[in-house]
Amino acid sequence: MFRSKALSKLIPLMSGQSNLAYKLIHPVIASHGHLCHRSVIYKQRYRTCPRSAGRRRISAGTKVMAEEELPGVLILDIGGTHGVLEDLAALLKKHFHLITMKEFLGNREEMSKKIQSVFVFECRPTIDRELLESLPNLKVIGNSGVGVDHLDLKMISSFGVKVTNTPHAVADPTADIGMALMLASARRLVEGCQVAVSPDTKYFAVDWLGVEVTRATLGIIGMGSIGYKVAQRARAFNMKILYHNRNRRRKEEEEAVGAHYCAKMEDLLQQSDFVMLVVNLTPETHKLIGKKELRLMKPTATLINISRGAVIDQDALVEALQNKVIRAAALDVTYPEPLPRDHPLLNLNNVIITPHIGTATVQAIRMMAEEAITNILAVLNGQPIPSEVFPK
Repeated sequence: MFRSKALSKLIPLMSGQSNLAYKLIHPVIASHGHLCHRSVIYKQRYRTCPRSAGRRRISAGTKVMAEEELPGVLILDIGGTHGVLEDLAALLKKHFHLITMKEFLGNREEMSKKIQSVFVFECRPTIDRELLESLPNLKVIGNSGVGVDHLDLKMISSFGVKVTNTPHAVADPTADIGMALMLASARRLVEGCQVAVSPDTKYFAVDWLGVEVTRATLGIIGMGSIGYKVAQRARAFNMKILYHNRNRRRKEEEEAVGAHYCAKMEDLLQQSDFVMLVVNLTPETHKLIGKKELRLMKPTATLINISRGAVIDQDALVEALQNKVIRAAALDVTYPEPLPRDHPLLNLNNVIITPHIGTATVQAIRMMAEEAITNILAVLNGQPIPSEVFPK
């Protein structure tokens, strides 16, 4: 998730040492503060009430004890560039004794006994074997977000530690960003804004045209909870909706959004005006869209990615955009993030790139934290876990 200046104003960050200062004091922190791009296969089981999905609240009956009696939760930091936002830290403190990576590294012997859980925010701290071996009482890793490609589930499971995620809190805002990218690309909003504010603009060209979303064909690759939310929104635009998924949706679910199943992804690519990627990153979906798939798409089509950057072969995408194999691309995710400043994707006028803001809303990040807290407390209290992720 990208934290903008505007968002920082809404949720003030705690003042304190910068990440650079932390690295100078504790070099090991650097190894626990980078993004991990390990691909894994995983399966998931949810125990939730559909009516409360995405808006789960911490039980009012949860007993809040004195901080020293609360179970310890490890976080990277509070505030700063990569730390947990101050408002979320305050929420966590109601249920846990917060231990930062700096505190842990400064007193491993004492802190390692207190830590029973890890709250992973923005893929940090990095969960590696060294960390797991140093936490003998660790029971659960609560990931804030749905994607877990940064976690080695098999390794974590070998330590007897459970992993949870927050699928319900992310569905609506991520579907929203998918629709926003599709509309922005179709109507060339970014280019239009640049023309409108440029000091060199003397008039608006009459031949400056975009394409319509209404009544166009949308192909959704990955029809999980987010993909289905996209379909619900697309129906309001009278779009023809095609989808490809490992498992076909029930007939009544298809009919509710007017979606048509494509058993072969190739059929979807050939028919769609807009192709939206909404899949988990696994070995099977790594570079799912490459040169072959791009050439199957219409030359007037737009590719939209709200999943993970590595789902697309970016070199093939650059070539396709440069040679007009497809009309445009709109990406909320890339690999790596951010892209190197000299990456060719950054110099193309037929691509929109946003800084991974699918869940970057005030409401979503709080709901994700609440869902993660609920999951962690369920594990620690020996109760059914709402959103546990299992290695396959």
